[in-house]
Amino acid sequence: MKYWQVLVLKDRGPFSVIRLFSAFKYAVQGIQYAAKSEKNFQIHLFAASIVIILSFFLKLDKVEWIFIIISIFGVMALELVNSAMERAVDLATDKIHPLAKQAKDLAAAGVLVYTLMAVLIGILILGPKIIQLFY
Repeated sequence: MKYWQVLVLKDRGPFSVIRLFSAFKYAVQGIQYAAKSEKNFQIHLFAASIVIILSFFLKLDKVEWIFIIISIFGVMALELVNSAMERAVDLATDKIHPLAKQAKDLAAAGVLVYTLMAVLIGILILGPKIIQLFY
């Protein structure tokens, strides 16, 4: 039996609050790792910080905040999934393989598409409010 199979089988027990807290702890560790070592995640964190500060300054309404929050968290979540996919592919093979490249490229494309949508939402919500400041 392989290591990962043992982990999967071990994880099938009944519900436990301790296991729930452990899972939460591991998830937080994943976010911390990404924030420290993943350049693209750091860029997204920086951009998100600017958007959040700007959104407070521009006094967005609830619906606008919902769109901004969904956009930010969606980009972050996809970036984490992309990083996990890259690690899994690297673990599966140390050789350069066309399918490994496709898997990584497709995961990155998912992040790009969602990020472009988030930027468009940001422009549509924040753009007019920023323009009003100057006119």
